[in-house]
Amino acid sequence: MRSITSIGTSTQICAIIGNPVQHSLSPAIHNAAFQELDLDFVYVAHRVEDVKNAIAGMRALENFRAMSVTIPHKVEVMKYLDSVNKVDREIGAINTVINDLGTLRGMGTDGPGALNAILSAGINMDKINVLMLGSGGAARMIAFTLVHQTGLGHLAILDIDKAMLDALAGDLILQGEIPIHANLLNDNTLAENMETADLIIHCTPMGMHPRQDVSLIAPELFRQEQTVFDIVYTPMETKLLKDAKSKGLQVISGVEMFINQAVLQFEQFTGKTAPVDVMRRVVMEHLKS
Repeated sequence: MRSITSIGTSTQICAIIGNPVQHSLSPAIHNAAFQELDLDFVYVAHRVEDVKNAIAGMRALENFRAMSVTIPHKVEVMKYLDSVNKVDREIGAINTVINDLGTLRGMGTDGPGALNAILSAGINMDKINVLMLGSGGAARMIAFTLVHQTGLGHLAILDIDKAMLDALAGDLILQGEIPIHANLLNDNTLAENMETADLIIHCTPMGMHPRQDVSLIAPELFRQEQTVFDIVYTPMETKLLKDAKSKGLQVISGVEMFINQAVLQFEQFTGKTAPVDVMRRVVMEHLKS
C-alpha cells in the first residue's frame, strides 16, 4: 500500500476547491481509496476565491489531474473549461473537472450519485411518483438526472422560493415528457402531494445544524410503501428519517449520495473501479467521530 511519503514528481494531484473547505471529507475518502489501490495519486483541499486563476494553474501543471468543486464555485467554474457535459450545462452547475492533457472537461456527479443511491436501495423508478422538497442546486442536479435517466410517472416540486421553483420547473419541462408540477410549499400542498408520492426526496437544509430537530413532514402524512430519501448527511439520521422509520417506511440516508458521488469522481479521476467498501468505512468513521 502506497504511503504519503512516496509522493514524487510523477504523483497525480487531485484537489477540492471551495470556500470554506476545511470540513470537507473528500481528502480522507479519496486518499484512502488511492492507498487501497496503490495508486500514485494524492488529494488535497484548497480554499479558493479566485476560480479563474485556480483553473489556469490546473492547466499549467501537467500532473494536476482533477478537481472537485464545491460551494460557491460550481457555477462560475464552467466559464473556464473546454467542455461540459450537455445535461450539466443545462443544469447550470458542475462539481468535477478532469484534466486530459491540458483539456479541461466538466461534469456533475451529485445527480448520478443520488440516483445510484436510490437504485442501490432497490427502488424501481419506472412510473413512480416523486415528491421533491426544495429547488436549489442539489435539487436541480437530482431532478435533471431523474428526468433524463429514469421513466418517472410524475415529479412534483415544492419550495418556498417561487422564483427558484419556477425556474427549475420551467427548465425541466423543456427536457421531455415526464409531467412536472411545481407549487409553493405550504401545509396544504405538502399534504396533497404526500397522498400520491411514492418517493420523497428532501433537498433543503432542514435537519442540519442548528435545526437538527426540525422536519418539514409531520409523521401523520406518511403512507405505507413510501420511501424517504434525505440528502442531508450530517447528522446521519435526521429527524425526517427517524420519523419515517418509526412509521415503518424505507429510508435512504444522504450518506449514500455522498459516497456514490465520490465513487463516480474517483473512477473519473483514475479510470479504476473504486474500492467502495473502503470509502464507505472512512466516511462512517469520520461522521461518527
